[in-house]
Amino acid sequence: MNLSQRDKKHNWHPYTQHKTAPDFPAIVRGKDALLWDENGKEYIDAIASWWVNPFGHSNTIIAEAIYQQLTTLEHVLFGGFTHKPAVLLSEKLMEILPPNQQKLFYSDNGSTAVEIAIKVALQYNYNKGIKKTKIIAFEDAFHGDTFGAMAASGITFFTEAFEGSLLEVVRIPVPTFGNEEKSIQALENLVKTNQFAAFIFEPLVQGAAGMVMYSAEVLDHLIAICKQHHVFTIADEVMTGFGKTGKTFASDYLSIPPDMMCLSKALTGGTIPMAITTFTQEIFDGFYDDDTNKALFHGHTFTANPTGCAAALASIQLLQNDATQSNIERIHQSHLDFQTKIQNHPKVKTTRVLGVIFALEIKTETQESYYGNLRNKLYNFFIENGIILRPVGNIVYILPPYIITENQLQKVYQTIEKALEMV
Repeated sequence: MNLSQRDKKHNWHPYTQHKTAPDFPAIVRGKDALLWDENGKEYIDAIASWWVNPFGHSNTIIAEAIYQQLTTLEHVLFGGFTHKPAVLLSEKLMEILPPNQQKLFYSDNGSTAVEIAIKVALQYNYNKGIKKTKIIAFEDAFHGDTFGAMAASGITFFTEAFEGSLLEVVRIPVPTFGNEEKSIQALENLVKTNQFAAFIFEPLVQGAAGMVMYSAEVLDHLIAICKQHHVFTIADEVMTGFGKTGKTFASDYLSIPPDMMCLSKALTGGTIPMAITTFTQEIFDGFYDDDTNKALFHGHTFTANPTGCAAALASIQLLQNDATQSNIERIHQSHLDFQTKIQNHPKVKTTRVLGVIFALEIKTETQESYYGNLRNKLYNFFIENGIILRPVGNIVYILPPYIITENQLQKVYQTIEKALEMV
Protein backbone atom coordinates (compact mmCIF):
# COMPACT_ATOMS: atom_id res chain seq x y z
CA MET A 1 0.00 0.00 0.00
CA ASN A 2 1.12 3.56 -0.64
CA LEU A 3 1.11 6.30 2.01
CA SER A 4 -2.35 7.58 1.05
CA GLN A 5 -3.87 4.12 1.54
CA ARG A 6 -2.00 3.47 4.79
CA ASP A 7 -3.12 6.86 6.09
CA LYS A 8 -6.78 5.78 5.99
CA LYS A 9 -6.23 2.97 8.49
CA HIS A 10 -5.67 5.14 11.55
CA ASN A 11 -5.61 8.89 10.86
CA TRP A 12 -8.60 11.16 11.52
CA HIS A 13 -8.26 14.38 9.50
CA PRO A 14 -9.71 17.82 10.35
CA TYR A 15 -12.97 19.01 8.79
CA THR A 16 -13.38 15.69 6.99
CA GLN A 17 -16.30 13.32 6.48
CA HIS A 18 -14.24 10.21 5.98
CA LYS A 19 -17.10 8.13 4.58
CA THR A 20 -17.19 10.25 1.43
CA ALA A 21 -13.61 11.56 1.33
CA PRO A 22 -11.21 10.34 -1.37
CA ASP A 23 -7.66 9.22 -0.71
CA PHE A 24 -5.57 12.24 0.21
CA PRO A 25 -2.35 13.10 -1.64
CA ALA A 26 0.62 12.15 0.54
CA ILE A 27 3.08 15.04 0.54
CA VAL A 28 6.70 13.95 0.88
CA ARG A 29 8.65 17.13 0.16
CA GLY A 30 8.28 20.89 -0.01
CA LYS A 31 10.43 23.78 -1.16
CA ASP A 32 9.44 27.45 -1.34
CA ALA A 33 5.89 27.61 -2.80
CA LEU A 34 5.92 24.02 -4.07
CA LEU A 35 4.96 20.63 -2.63
CA TRP A 36 5.44 17.15 -4.12
CA ASP A 37 3.42 14.02 -3.38
CA GLU A 38 4.61 10.42 -3.21
CA ASN A 39 3.93 9.98 -6.93
CA GLY A 40 6.10 12.94 -7.87
CA LYS A 41 3.21 15.26 -8.70
CA GLU A 42 3.97 18.94 -8.09
CA TYR A 43 1.54 21.37 -6.40
CA ILE A 44 1.65 25.13 -5.97
CA ASP A 45 0.72 25.86 -2.35
CA ALA A 46 -1.44 28.90 -3.09
CA ILE A 47 -2.81 29.20 0.47
CA ALA A 48 0.51 28.75 2.31
CA SER A 49 -0.78 25.55 3.94
CA TRP A 50 -3.64 27.21 5.83
CA TRP A 51 -1.87 30.58 5.96
CA VAL A 52 1.15 29.48 8.01
CA ASN A 53 4.08 29.35 5.54
CA PRO A 54 4.65 32.91 4.31
CA PHE A 55 8.37 32.28 3.71
CA GLY A 56 7.90 29.01 1.89
CA HIS A 57 8.53 25.38 2.73
CA SER A 58 11.90 24.10 3.99
CA ASN A 59 13.15 27.60 4.65
CA THR A 60 16.82 27.21 5.49
CA ILE A 61 17.06 30.32 7.70
CA ILE A 62 14.27 29.14 10.00
CA ALA A 63 15.58 25.57 9.87
CA GLU A 64 19.05 26.70 10.95
CA ALA A 65 17.60 28.75 13.84
CA ILE A 66 15.62 25.69 14.98
CA TYR A 67 18.67 23.43 14.69
CA GLN A 68 20.86 25.77 16.71
CA GLN A 69 18.20 26.04 19.42
CA LEU A 70 17.59 22.28 19.51
CA THR A 71 21.29 21.66 20.14
CA THR A 72 21.35 24.26 22.94
CA LEU A 73 18.00 24.00 24.77
CA GLU A 74 15.01 22.29 23.16
CA HIS A 75 12.52 22.98 25.98
CA VAL A 76 12.24 24.07 29.57
CA LEU A 77 9.08 24.68 31.57
CA PHE A 78 7.99 28.34 31.59
CA GLY A 79 6.28 28.03 34.96
CA GLY A 80 8.90 29.34 37.38
CA PHE A 81 11.65 29.69 34.73
CA THR A 82 12.53 31.82 31.74
CA HIS A 83 15.05 31.56 28.91
CA LYS A 84 16.87 33.70 26.36
CA PRO A 85 14.71 32.97 23.26
CA ALA A 86 11.52 34.06 25.11
CA VAL A 87 13.20 37.25 26.34
CA LEU A 88 14.54 38.06 22.87
CA LEU A 89 11.18 37.34 21.25
CA SER A 90 9.32 39.55 23.72
CA GLU A 91 11.73 42.39 23.02
CA LYS A 92 11.41 41.93 19.24
CA LEU A 93 7.61 41.84 19.38
CA MET A 94 7.56 45.07 21.39
CA GLU A 95 9.31 46.69 18.42
CA ILE A 96 6.60 45.69 15.91
CA LEU A 97 3.36 45.49 17.92
CA PRO A 98 1.12 48.54 18.48
CA PRO A 99 2.74 50.52 21.33
CA ASN A 100 -0.10 49.88 23.79
CA GLN A 101 0.72 46.15 23.80
CA GLN A 102 3.08 45.46 26.72
CA LYS A 103 2.56 41.89 27.96
CA LEU A 104 2.70 38.52 26.18
CA PHE A 105 1.17 35.15 27.13
CA TYR A 106 2.42 32.16 25.14
CA SER A 107 0.37 29.14 24.08
CA ASP A 108 0.12 26.58 21.27
CA ASN A 109 -2.25 27.65 18.45
CA GLY A 110 -4.80 30.21 17.33
CA SER A 111 -7.68 28.68 19.26
CA THR A 112 -5.78 28.76 22.54
CA ALA A 113 -4.61 32.32 21.90
CA VAL A 114 -8.28 33.33 21.60
CA GLU A 115 -9.26 31.18 24.57
CA ILE A 116 -6.75 33.02 26.75
CA ALA A 117 -7.96 36.44 25.59
CA ILE A 118 -11.57 35.57 26.44
CA LYS A 119 -10.61 34.14 29.85
CA VAL A 120 -8.57 37.24 30.64
CA ALA A 121 -11.45 39.57 29.70
CA LEU A 122 -13.84 37.67 31.95
CA GLN A 123 -11.45 37.25 34.88
CA TYR A 124 -10.30 40.87 34.76
CA ASN A 125 -13.84 41.94 35.53
CA TYR A 126 -14.25 39.16 38.12
CA ASN A 127 -11.07 40.32 39.87
CA LYS A 128 -12.53 43.84 40.01
CA GLY A 129 -15.84 42.61 41.41
CA ILE A 130 -17.67 43.51 38.18
CA LYS A 131 -20.20 41.10 36.68
CA LYS A 132 -19.60 41.02 32.94
CA THR A 133 -20.06 37.50 31.60
CA LYS A 134 -20.87 37.93 27.91
CA ILE A 135 -18.86 38.50 24.73
CA ILE A 136 -19.68 40.36 21.50
CA ALA A 137 -18.55 38.97 18.13
CA PHE A 138 -19.32 39.39 14.45
CA GLU A 139 -21.72 37.20 12.53
CA ASP A 140 -19.93 34.55 10.44
CA ALA A 141 -16.78 34.92 12.53
CA PHE A 142 -14.36 32.08 13.05
CA HIS A 143 -12.01 32.15 16.03
CA GLY A 144 -11.12 28.49 16.55
CA ASP A 145 -12.36 25.13 17.76
CA THR A 146 -11.80 25.12 21.53
CA PHE A 147 -14.88 25.96 23.57
CA GLY A 148 -14.36 29.68 24.18
CA ALA A 149 -13.10 30.27 20.65
CA MET A 150 -15.93 28.15 19.25
CA ALA A 151 -18.50 30.15 21.22
CA ALA A 152 -17.19 33.36 19.66
CA SER A 153 -17.44 31.87 16.18
CA GLY A 154 -20.56 32.36 14.12
CA ILE A 155 -20.39 29.68 11.41
CA THR A 156 -23.16 27.44 12.69
CA PHE A 157 -22.28 24.01 11.33
CA PHE A 158 -18.95 24.23 13.17
CA THR A 159 -20.73 24.81 16.47
CA GLU A 160 -24.35 23.64 16.31
CA ALA A 161 -23.63 20.29 18.04
CA PHE A 162 -22.51 22.23 21.12
CA GLU A 163 -25.40 24.70 21.46
CA GLY A 164 -26.24 25.12 25.13
CA SER A 165 -22.71 24.21 26.23
CA LEU A 166 -21.04 27.45 25.21
CA LEU A 167 -20.27 30.83 26.70
CA GLU A 168 -22.95 33.42 25.90
CA VAL A 169 -21.92 35.41 22.85
CA VAL A 170 -24.08 37.98 21.05
CA ARG A 171 -23.27 38.62 17.39
CA ILE A 172 -23.55 41.83 15.44
CA PRO A 173 -23.57 42.37 11.66
CA VAL A 174 -20.22 42.58 9.89
CA PRO A 175 -19.70 46.23 8.86
CA THR A 176 -19.19 45.53 5.18
CA PHE A 177 -19.87 48.34 2.73
CA GLY A 178 -23.47 49.47 3.20
CA ASN A 179 -23.88 47.69 6.55
CA GLU A 180 -21.73 49.99 8.66
CA GLU A 181 -24.58 51.75 10.47
CA LYS A 182 -26.35 48.48 11.30
CA SER A 183 -23.19 47.17 12.88
CA ILE A 184 -22.49 50.37 14.80
CA GLN A 185 -26.05 50.61 16.12
CA ALA A 186 -26.10 46.96 17.18
CA LEU A 187 -22.85 47.38 19.11
CA GLU A 188 -24.02 50.58 20.79
CA ASN A 189 -27.21 48.87 21.96
CA LEU A 190 -25.26 45.98 23.48
CA VAL A 191 -22.50 47.85 25.29
CA LYS A 192 -25.01 50.10 27.04
CA THR A 193 -26.27 47.07 29.01
CA ASN A 194 -22.93 46.72 30.88
CA GLN A 195 -23.09 42.94 30.52
CA PHE A 196 -20.23 42.47 28.05
CA ALA A 197 -16.58 41.91 28.92
CA ALA A 198 -15.14 42.05 25.41
CA PHE A 199 -15.70 42.47 21.69
CA ILE A 200 -13.67 40.05 19.56
CA PHE A 201 -13.11 40.47 15.82
CA GLU A 202 -10.95 39.44 12.90
CA PRO A 203 -9.55 42.84 11.92
CA LEU A 204 -10.46 43.93 8.37
CA VAL A 205 -10.74 40.38 6.96
CA GLN A 206 -12.90 37.45 8.07
CA GLY A 207 -10.83 34.54 6.82
CA ALA A 208 -12.94 31.40 7.18
CA ALA A 209 -16.06 33.31 6.09
CA GLY A 210 -14.49 33.69 2.64
CA MET A 211 -12.13 36.65 3.07
CA VAL A 212 -14.99 39.06 3.83
CA MET A 213 -13.50 42.56 4.12
CA TYR A 214 -14.48 45.80 5.82
CA SER A 215 -12.78 49.15 6.44
CA ALA A 216 -10.36 50.24 9.14
CA GLU A 217 -12.41 53.41 9.63
CA VAL A 218 -15.54 51.56 10.74
CA LEU A 219 -13.51 49.25 12.99
CA ASP A 220 -11.96 52.32 14.63
CA HIS A 221 -15.50 53.57 15.27
CA LEU A 222 -16.51 50.25 16.86
CA ILE A 223 -13.39 50.16 19.05
CA ALA A 224 -14.06 53.73 20.19
CA ILE A 225 -17.57 52.74 21.27
CA CYS A 226 -16.15 49.83 23.27
CA LYS A 227 -13.56 52.05 24.96
CA GLN A 228 -16.25 54.53 25.94
CA HIS A 229 -18.17 51.74 27.69
CA HIS A 230 -15.16 49.89 29.18
CA VAL A 231 -15.51 46.82 26.95
CA PHE A 232 -12.20 45.23 26.02
CA THR A 233 -11.40 44.76 22.32
CA ILE A 234 -9.69 41.59 21.06
CA ALA A 235 -8.10 41.55 17.61
CA ASP A 236 -7.81 37.98 16.35
CA GLU A 237 -4.75 38.39 14.09
CA VAL A 238 -4.15 34.65 13.75
CA MET A 239 -4.76 34.82 10.00
CA THR A 240 -4.06 38.50 9.28
CA GLY A 241 -0.81 38.87 11.23
CA PHE A 242 2.74 39.04 9.90
CA GLY A 243 2.25 40.79 6.57
CA LYS A 244 -0.88 39.21 5.05
CA THR A 245 -2.77 42.51 4.75
CA GLY A 246 0.23 44.50 3.50
CA LYS A 247 1.17 45.75 6.97
CA THR A 248 2.77 43.73 9.76
CA PHE A 249 -0.62 43.46 11.49
CA ALA A 250 -4.08 44.40 10.24
CA SER A 251 -4.35 46.44 13.46
CA ASP A 252 -1.62 48.71 12.05
CA TYR A 253 -4.30 50.20 9.78
CA LEU A 254 -6.21 51.38 12.87
CA SER A 255 -6.03 54.73 14.64
CA ILE A 256 -7.19 53.10 17.89
CA PRO A 257 -5.29 49.90 18.73
CA PRO A 258 -7.09 46.94 20.33
CA ASP A 259 -6.61 45.98 23.98
CA MET A 260 -5.56 42.42 23.14
CA MET A 261 -4.18 40.65 20.08
CA CYS A 262 -4.08 36.95 19.21
CA LEU A 263 -1.13 35.72 17.13
CA SER A 264 -0.29 32.31 15.68
CA LYS A 265 -0.04 30.61 12.23
CA ALA A 266 2.74 32.58 10.49
CA LEU A 267 4.36 33.41 13.85
CA THR A 268 6.91 30.61 13.42
CA GLY A 269 6.87 30.51 9.61
CA GLY A 270 4.82 27.32 9.56
CA THR A 271 7.39 25.24 11.42
CA ILE A 272 6.42 24.76 15.08
CA PRO A 273 2.98 25.17 16.69
CA MET A 274 3.03 28.34 18.77
CA ALA A 275 0.74 31.23 19.69
CA ILE A 276 0.88 34.46 21.66
CA THR A 277 -1.84 36.60 23.20
CA THR A 278 -0.76 40.20 23.81
CA PHE A 279 -2.16 42.64 26.37
CA THR A 280 -2.03 46.23 27.54
CA GLN A 281 -0.35 47.04 30.84
CA GLU A 282 -3.78 47.95 32.27
CA ILE A 283 -5.07 44.43 31.67
CA PHE A 284 -1.98 42.82 33.20
CA ASP A 285 -2.35 45.10 36.25
CA GLY A 286 -5.83 43.69 36.81
CA PHE A 287 -4.13 40.38 37.76
CA TYR A 288 -1.17 41.92 39.64
CA ASP A 289 -2.17 41.59 43.28
CA ASP A 290 -1.14 40.30 46.71
CA ASP A 291 -4.05 37.88 46.38
CA THR A 292 -2.69 34.76 44.64
CA ASN A 293 -6.20 33.82 43.51
CA LYS A 294 -6.25 36.86 41.21
CA ALA A 295 -3.43 35.44 39.08
CA LEU A 296 -4.19 33.99 35.65
CA PHE A 297 -4.19 30.25 36.31
CA HIS A 298 -3.73 29.14 32.76
CA GLY A 299 -0.83 27.31 31.15
CA HIS A 300 0.29 24.89 28.47
CA THR A 301 3.05 22.30 28.68
CA PHE A 302 4.92 23.89 25.77
CA THR A 303 4.30 27.51 26.77
CA ALA A 304 7.11 29.69 25.34
CA ASN A 305 8.88 26.64 23.94
CA PRO A 306 12.46 27.84 23.26
CA THR A 307 12.60 26.17 19.84
CA GLY A 308 9.34 27.83 18.82
CA CYS A 309 10.65 31.18 20.06
CA ALA A 310 13.80 30.73 17.96
CA ALA A 311 11.67 29.95 14.90
CA ALA A 312 9.53 33.04 15.55
CA LEU A 313 12.60 35.27 15.82
CA ALA A 314 13.89 33.97 12.50
CA SER A 315 10.46 34.45 10.91
CA ILE A 316 10.22 38.06 12.04
CA GLN A 317 13.72 38.66 10.69
CA LEU A 318 12.59 37.29 7.32
CA LEU A 319 9.42 39.39 7.37
CA GLN A 320 11.38 42.58 7.93
CA ASN A 321 13.93 42.12 5.15
CA ASP A 322 13.63 44.14 1.95
CA ALA A 323 13.15 41.10 -0.29
CA THR A 324 10.07 39.96 1.64
CA GLN A 325 8.52 43.42 1.65
CA SER A 326 9.17 43.72 -2.08
CA ASN A 327 7.50 40.34 -2.65
CA ILE A 328 4.44 41.39 -0.64
CA GLU A 329 4.11 44.51 -2.81
CA ARG A 330 4.62 42.46 -5.99
CA ILE A 331 1.92 39.94 -5.06
CA HIS A 332 -0.47 42.73 -4.11
CA GLN A 333 0.01 44.43 -7.48
CA SER A 334 -0.42 41.12 -9.33
CA HIS A 335 -3.67 40.56 -7.44
CA LEU A 336 -4.89 44.02 -8.44
CA ASP A 337 -4.02 43.33 -12.07
CA PHE A 338 -5.85 40.01 -11.98
CA GLN A 339 -8.82 41.68 -10.30
CA THR A 340 -9.01 44.21 -13.15
CA LYS A 341 -8.91 41.38 -15.67
CA ILE A 342 -11.46 39.06 -14.03
CA GLN A 343 -13.94 41.27 -12.17
CA ASN A 344 -16.24 41.70 -15.18
CA HIS A 345 -16.30 38.01 -16.05
CA PRO A 346 -19.95 36.90 -16.46
CA LYS A 347 -19.55 34.25 -13.76
CA VAL A 348 -17.89 36.55 -11.20
CA LYS A 349 -20.08 38.31 -8.65
CA THR A 350 -17.48 40.22 -6.63
CA THR A 351 -13.73 40.42 -6.13
CA ARG A 352 -11.66 41.89 -3.30
CA VAL A 353 -7.99 42.43 -2.54
CA LEU A 354 -6.04 43.39 0.58
CA GLY A 355 -2.30 42.84 0.77
CA VAL A 356 -1.53 39.33 -0.49
CA ILE A 357 -5.16 38.25 -0.05
CA PHE A 358 -7.35 37.88 -3.16
CA ALA A 359 -10.94 36.64 -3.11
CA LEU A 360 -13.43 36.01 -5.91
CA GLU A 361 -17.11 35.18 -5.44
CA ILE A 362 -18.72 33.06 -8.15
CA LYS A 363 -22.30 33.83 -9.21
CA THR A 364 -24.69 31.06 -8.19
CA GLU A 365 -28.46 30.66 -8.43
CA THR A 366 -28.76 29.33 -4.88
CA GLN A 367 -26.88 29.76 -1.61
CA GLU A 368 -23.85 27.49 -1.67
CA SER A 369 -23.04 25.48 1.45
CA TYR A 370 -19.57 25.69 2.96
CA TYR A 371 -18.55 22.19 1.84
CA GLY A 372 -21.17 21.84 -0.91
CA ASN A 373 -20.98 20.37 -4.37
CA LEU A 374 -19.62 23.49 -6.07
CA ARG A 375 -16.87 23.85 -3.48
CA ASN A 376 -15.88 20.20 -3.81
CA LYS A 377 -15.94 20.37 -7.61
CA LEU A 378 -13.67 23.43 -7.55
CA TYR A 379 -11.33 21.96 -4.94
CA ASN A 380 -10.90 18.72 -6.90
CA PHE A 381 -10.31 20.66 -10.12
CA PHE A 382 -7.56 22.71 -8.52
CA ILE A 383 -5.88 19.63 -7.03
CA GLU A 384 -6.02 17.83 -10.39
CA ASN A 385 -4.29 20.84 -11.93
CA GLY A 386 -1.58 20.98 -9.29
CA ILE A 387 -2.90 23.98 -7.34
CA ILE A 388 -3.73 23.90 -3.63
CA LEU A 389 -6.73 26.18 -3.10
CA ARG A 390 -9.56 25.57 -0.62
CA PRO A 391 -12.71 27.40 -1.78
CA VAL A 392 -15.24 28.48 0.83
CA GLY A 393 -18.62 27.65 -0.71
CA ASN A 394 -18.66 29.73 -3.90
CA ILE A 395 -15.68 31.88 -2.87
CA VAL A 396 -12.23 31.15 -4.24
CA TYR A 397 -9.37 32.87 -2.44
CA ILE A 398 -5.60 33.06 -2.84
CA LEU A 399 -3.28 33.68 0.10
CA PRO A 400 0.12 32.58 -1.16
CA PRO A 401 3.53 32.38 0.48
CA TYR A 402 5.45 35.58 -0.12
CA ILE A 403 8.14 33.60 -1.93
CA ILE A 404 5.80 32.47 -4.73
CA THR A 405 7.25 33.35 -8.14
CA GLU A 406 5.40 35.46 -10.68
CA ASN A 407 5.15 32.49 -13.05
CA GLN A 408 3.63 30.35 -10.31
CA LEU A 409 1.18 33.10 -9.41
CA GLN A 410 0.14 33.51 -13.03
CA LYS A 411 -0.49 29.75 -13.22
CA VAL A 412 -2.80 30.05 -10.20
CA TYR A 413 -4.73 32.87 -11.90
CA GLN A 414 -4.97 30.93 -15.17
CA THR A 415 -6.26 27.85 -13.36
CA ILE A 416 -8.95 29.93 -11.65
CA GLU A 417 -9.99 31.26 -15.07
CA LYS A 418 -10.28 27.70 -16.36
CA ALA A 419 -12.33 26.77 -13.30
CA LEU A 420 -14.79 29.56 -14.06
CA GLU A 421 -15.39 28.04 -17.50
CA MET A 422 -16.13 24.72 -15.83
CA VAL A 423 -18.80 25.88 -13.35
